[in-house]
Amino acid sequence: MKWKSTLFAATAFLMLAGGVSASARGELPEDRRLRILSFNIRNTMGMDGQRDLARTASVIRRQRPDVVAVQEVDSVTGRSDGRYVLGDLAAEVLMYPTYAAAIDFDGGKYGIGILSREKPLRHYKVALPGREERRALLIVEFRDYLMACTHLSLTPADQLASLPIIRAEAAKAQKPFFIAGDWNANPDSETLSGIQQDFQILSDTKGGSSPADEPDECIDYIAVYKPTADRIARLSASTDRDATASDHRAKAVTVKFKTPASRILYAAPYLQDLQPSSVDVMFQTRVVSHCWVEYGTDTLHLKRARTLLDGQEVCYDIENRIRLDSLEPGQRYYYRVCAQEIVNYQSYSKTFGETARTPFYSFRMPSASDKDFTAVIFNDLHENREVMAAFGKLLRGMKYDFAMFNGDCLTEPANREQAMHNIAEACRMVDAANHLTFFIRGNHEIRNAYSAGMHSLIGYQEGKTYGAFSWGDTRFVMLDCGEDKPDDHWVYYGLNDFTGLRREQVDFLRQELKSKAFKKADRRILINHIPIWTNSDKYAPCTELWAPLLKKASFDLNVCAHVHSYGFWTAGAEDNPCPVVRGGGPSMKKATMIVLEKRGDELTMRAVDTAGRTIERQIL
Repeated sequence: MKWKSTLFAATAFLMLAGGVSASARGELPEDRRLRILSFNIRNTMGMDGQRDLARTASVIRRQRPDVVAVQEVDSVTGRSDGRYVLGDLAAEVLMYPTYAAAIDFDGGKYGIGILSREKPLRHYKVALPGREERRALLIVEFRDYLMACTHLSLTPADQLASLPIIRAEAAKAQKPFFIAGDWNANPDSETLSGIQQDFQILSDTKGGSSPADEPDECIDYIAVYKPTADRIARLSASTDRDATASDHRAKAVTVKFKTPASRILYAAPYLQDLQPSSVDVMFQTRVVSHCWVEYGTDTLHLKRARTLLDGQEVCYDIENRIRLDSLEPGQRYYYRVCAQEIVNYQSYSKTFGETARTPFYSFRMPSASDKDFTAVIFNDLHENREVMAAFGKLLRGMKYDFAMFNGDCLTEPANREQAMHNIAEACRMVDAANHLTFFIRGNHEIRNAYSAGMHSLIGYQEGKTYGAFSWGDTRFVMLDCGEDKPDDHWVYYGLNDFTGLRREQVDFLRQELKSKAFKKADRRILINHIPIWTNSDKYAPCTELWAPLLKKASFDLNVCAHVHSYGFWTAGAEDNPCPVVRGGGPSMKKATMIVLEKRGDELTMRAVDTAGRTIERQIL
């Protein structure tokens, strides 16, 4: 039969589309909307007396529903030329059909159905009373909800007798339970009054649905079972304007599922952009949320911080950056992140969902008088999860003050989801919720489509990918080397200007080397990804631009990376004015963790492999 081949093609398409849909569910922010349509199609017969399945399908397509409750539909009857009408309709609108016969009719069946974009998990039918003809309740279960469809009897007594049966089925639901259909009852009827004891009407009850050409009655509805209604929010309700395709107008509702508190936060927060009296707490949510941080010197007396932009709280996206200011040097602080989902944000109406709260984390602000610290530095991890797991295990047994990623650790982000995932993995490895963490770009961080988008996910010092900070009496200077090929290399398609970025850093270095913070520091550490010295590359713009300035500065150590081969050079070994350590990576055999330890006046550098063995130790 024709409908079988058409439906097979539609089902094949939906199987492919289902794969796309599953992938889309991983996109952020999550937007778990559901559009429900209820449509008495009169078996595709319009007000003009003509059967036109394509016309019926056009109404459904225009509304773009996720699920449709369909009433008055034939299955292989004589009047429908033996066609499975719901199947043909499903093929037209590219949805899955689920049919429930109410009565035998004209050599086939006559009843109700549900069309859905998502493949049903299961379905079943329950008989309902109807003295003029038997009625049915069709229930279809999906991943996040149940959808029921019914066409109630014309007789009010039978309608009322149906309510306990419907109520009993809804009471079994562990998910939001929706019901829709032609209920043959007006809003002020006893039937609707009875239904509303247990169900919340979501559809528009003021707009008529029958007859379609001049609707003066509302007898078509969409509702949700009240005990499950707190898990969704209604966003909109409308009535289709088509006056010809059927003798009923279709009713539509859009709802949004509220996100459980356990799913609101994407990952643990991470501490960024250290300043003398402030720290930024960065985190992402899976849904747009009202966010704040509670913090203090203990967990009982807390202040609240949030991000305001010209008097307005920033809550339009999933990326969050909240500054904790007026922090005292040398003081330990405790904090937790709170995020309440904003399910529906309108000019004069807002619907909030659940609130997520993290455990308390803590960090200590460095003091200018501090002489002791431990820092861990990683490079060229290239997302090697085995290496990251090994170093993460080592860190769990260490006490350290802060962590640094010296390039090619968050490599080539194609989109925001990948960038967020890579940052979350790196931050989890170093426990960045409890330790200040610094990200220095390598050449692989500045490749691929979302590389520029990393700026909003990383708290670079004062918004620059280069900068400096003091930890106690030690000054750290971080430089961004850019790419390892000239800007006019064909692989960049004319999109880069790292020459300009490097020249900009010449001005930064001049200012930094003259600064009071640099001059009064007891120790000075230079960190950059591509080696300025010990670099065998013919293209070495950083060496040409920066080396003359850096030779005049008194750095105690330069930490670099990029070459994937560990090495240590004493001052003057390769025209380097200070000792240079170059990290290895990214394999289990080559990866290194550089540990800088300062105790009093003594500064020690240790290079540690993935097994925790010290492969080099230098007192600087």
